[in-house]
Amino acid sequence: MKPIAITLGDPAGIGPEIIARAFRDAPQDLQGCFVAGDVATLRRAAGFIGGAGHLAMPVARIDTPADAAAVPPRCLPVLQVVPEGRPLVAMGRVHAAAGRMAADAVAWAARAALRGEVAALVTAPLHKEALAAAGVAYPGHTELLQAEAAAFHGVSVQAMPVRMMLANDELRTVLVSIHVSLREAIEAVQFDNVLQTIRLTARFLHGVVPPTQRAQPRIAVAGLNPHAGEGGLFGREEIEVIGPAIAAAQAEGIDAHGPFAPDTVFMRARAPGGDAATQPGEFDAVVAMYHDQGLIPVKYLGVEQGVNITLGLPLVRTSPDHGTAFDIAGTGAASAASLLAAVRMARRLACPVFE
Repeated sequence: MKPIAITLGDPAGIGPEIIARAFRDAPQDLQGCFVAGDVATLRRAAGFIGGAGHLAMPVARIDTPADAAAVPPRCLPVLQVVPEGRPLVAMGRVHAAAGRMAADAVAWAARAALRGEVAALVTAPLHKEALAAAGVAYPGHTELLQAEAAAFHGVSVQAMPVRMMLANDELRTVLVSIHVSLREAIEAVQFDNVLQTIRLTARFLHGVVPPTQRAQPRIAVAGLNPHAGEGGLFGREEIEVIGPAIAAAQAEGIDAHGPFAPDTVFMRARAPGGDAATQPGEFDAVVAMYHDQGLIPVKYLGVEQGVNITLGLPLVRTSPDHGTAFDIAGTGAASAASLLAAVRMARRLACPVFE
């Protein structure tokens, strides 16, 4: 398959060092991958993960994505996609320069994927304050990638709907709204938004849920209010918005159910044996109404194996289920487990036969 691009992430955070750790410790998983970023930043990151018992990790500058195939195991291939010569930023702090580098790396990788030059992109964590300080118009990866894809295809952002899924071996959740205030998130619980989220979830699951498990993927939809509104006592969104959207999805042949009480639906969807591939829960995914409602349950199960997947893009994008961790950046202590899970998921989605 074509190479997989791993973007730099915020150079002041743990992204570069978990990338280096992944290439050093799991060369079989990183075969055919390369870093879209900055050679100097990755060389510094390779030094962070050194120490007793470890040889210095070589960093190889490559000229094209295809060159990654010729780089030996436990060597870090980097394609310079941001301007060179910038001073290295101080670790663990918000920098406009760091936000710009992170955004530029994502934009380059997105365009390469849209042109078909890479099979997928895996994005290391960026920092939203740094993006804003750099003047980037988008609050995070999802919105930035949506804008790049829409521009590439010559359509409006509204015509390129995307959603955020967070998944691990036990649970998948998809969000109706993403990086907005809670007040705005409540306002986003509209019929079209909920129905669109269910549709995108169903489309994704048809490609990844083994058909031997169910006739078709089964989707649960959470309510917005406590107890899913309790028949209108605690709010009418379930009756007037969410329920009708579920009914419309069912009319399209989607196996969607709800709205269910948000405090119990995630337990029903969780794989009882800890592995949805072999013993799925009652549902294959939960559509949640807003960011924290959907992400807290998955992250509580362990950020080490969580993967962020963007649904609706004309490319494959995954990301670790954690942020820049400024408090430990530069110490070499950060785990690469979630990044490795994101790489495995990207490879599976880009080329299922590879598995």
